[in-house]
Amino acid sequence: MPPLNALRAFESAARQQSFGRAADELGVTPAAISQQIKALESYLGLGLFHRVGRRVVMSQEAQLILPELKAAFGLIEKSLSRLGQLGQSETGLLTISASLAFTAKWLLPRLHRFKEQYPQIDIRLDANDRMTRFGEEGIDAAIRFGSGEYPGLTSLPLGVVGKEGVIPVCSPALLEAKQHPLKSLEDLRYHTLIHDDAMSGEGKLPTWTKWLSDAGIYTLDTLRGLHFSNSVLAIEAAINGQGVALSSSFLVQDDLAAGQLVQPFSSPGQTDYNYHLVFPEHRPNKKIEYFYHWLIQMCAR
Repeated sequence: MPPLNALRAFESAARQQSFGRAADELGVTPAAISQQIKALESYLGLGLFHRVGRRVVMSQEAQLILPELKAAFGLIEKSLSRLGQLGQSETGLLTISASLAFTAKWLLPRLHRFKEQYPQIDIRLDANDRMTRFGEEGIDAAIRFGSGEYPGLTSLPLGVVGKEGVIPVCSPALLEAKQHPLKSLEDLRYHTLIHDDAMSGEGKLPTWTKWLSDAGIYTLDTLRGLHFSNSVLAIEAAINGQGVALSSSFLVQDDLAAGQLVQPFSSPGQTDYNYHLVFPEHRPNKKIEYFYHWLIQMCAR
């Protein structure tokens, strides 16, 4: 076999049709490319390039061997790339997409614990509420709230939303208000209803109309009140005493524990939706596996 460096220099120069561009690609000088090709021509006993003015033109013999050399170097690069991915599968950058609400209300306060457990993995968060385009955005995995049925994707449930998955929440001050304290469902007529359109727009969580009808209340005007396109804003409005919101119990668990929110009534029903970690079926790796196990750990707490 001729020297591998000489073959690489020839393949690059032939593909680029230029010694100079081949030199740039391989990080050497044009003179080095010329020397490598001369050595290869000497080894093979035939000419590979002809000079036409300032250009170099491949000989017929060079045109004959170029396609298979290109394919061979392509296979080498592909094999090394796979090896590199295998070696880096447990370390490096992991890019996670999650909704703004999930990121702000649950993930960020706990993310330092993941770093403590897996210091070799760096996390990049892409916080948004749109559908994730894995191939176009460099996203490794996404956390989404829904049915879990996502064609072409592996979907792993976090198992955090149960019978009390959708609950009413408000500031503790509303329970002790001098006028119309919030004691029963009927008292909602005296208070502002906060609508989280981000969660109810796709049928993921029930609207106030559905929730109250499940509770047997049909006499309230359920369309009035404050409407928010962002779940975080709806929750913050409830914390600030602006009214009563419907929320995923998972998103407000820290606010309930801190006493910033209270649940004035029990929930009459449940939702079939849940949080899931989703990623392309053919792209699992150790970093995603570690992140999922960590999520399950945190949810169990």
